[in-house]
Amino acid sequence: MRKIIHIDMDAFFASVEQRDHPELIGKPVAVGGSRKRGVVAAASYEARKFGVYSAMPSVTARKKCPELIFVKPRFDVYKSVSRQIHGIFQQYTDLIEPLSLDEAYLDVSENKKGLPTATDVASEIKQAIHRSTGLTASAGVSINKFLAKIASDYDKPDGLFVITPNRAQQFIDRLPIEKFFGVGKVTASKMKSLGIRNGAELKQWSLEELVSLFGKSGHYFFDVANGQDNRPVVAHRERKSIGAETTFIEDQTSLDRLIESLQGIAQEVTRRVSSQQSAGRTVTLKIKFANFTQITRSHSMLTPVNDYQSIFSTAHYLLNEAFGEGMSVRLLGITLSNLDKKNCADTQLTLRF
Repeated sequence: MRKIIHIDMDAFFASVEQRDHPELIGKPVAVGGSRKRGVVAAASYEARKFGVYSAMPSVTARKKCPELIFVKPRFDVYKSVSRQIHGIFQQYTDLIEPLSLDEAYLDVSENKKGLPTATDVASEIKQAIHRSTGLTASAGVSINKFLAKIASDYDKPDGLFVITPNRAQQFIDRLPIEKFFGVGKVTASKMKSLGIRNGAELKQWSLEELVSLFGKSGHYFFDVANGQDNRPVVAHRERKSIGAETTFIEDQTSLDRLIESLQGIAQEVTRRVSSQQSAGRTVTLKIKFANFTQITRSHSMLTPVNDYQSIFSTAHYLLNEAFGEGMSVRLLGITLSNLDKKNCADTQLTLRF
């Protein structure tokens, strides 16, 4: 039986800003752009009381909370603090699976300090994070990833919630279906229409029935309803793609303007690929139109590339092929995938379409 901890920093980006700018403490803060097309990247708990959450359009957030203070993101700072936190994790275990800058799974079935319980480990980690960074984290402790993830969100902020083996199934049975990790609003609504309101009612359905109703996700729903989640903590997850994108303040209808923006996006992708000492064989162009429909166009090469000219030239070709008269573009992005760190020498591409 595994001992899994899920650590989730509390309102991470916003908390860093409040820590570094004391005048923001106690005030509703949103990290993100305040422009017309801006999006909230993170919201302080003071802002959340007004219904402001991450991924919400900034215009909507401002309507919900007229006193909302927008702060420009400082991702270099957030990454630096994240490295501090992961350094603390490494004092207890090498089995660390980062999910993002502000959350990770830890397998502490055996811990480096020989602490008797996973709860002790989680408590020490929380204290160490606060001493080192001045920030609070919430921790969930249980026998698998599914339960640990739910537990970390159960007593936020600055929480520590434990779901022991002997009460795991009872906890799942009582859990409202919308609280299940992986169940979104649409799925929750469908389940409720079928009379599935909690884990106990989900458990009454057979694997065949759930697969018939929810496809491949039916396997996952069947397993977690019965307390089963055998996914291991994966310590070294390889990155599958590197990309960048931009959302325009005003919809763009000019191909020349789009090409100009594409240059900046390609430069950013090149910088990120270089920092990862990687290269990729597939360039994908992403276009989101004014009506929110989205298309992607890709081209794969025989050899990996990581230079600006190859990335931009390929994306430029794909844009010329995809863009037509009368189109209005809201977002443009480039992704480099099929990454290869072993063959990331300065490989120049001769484009042959």
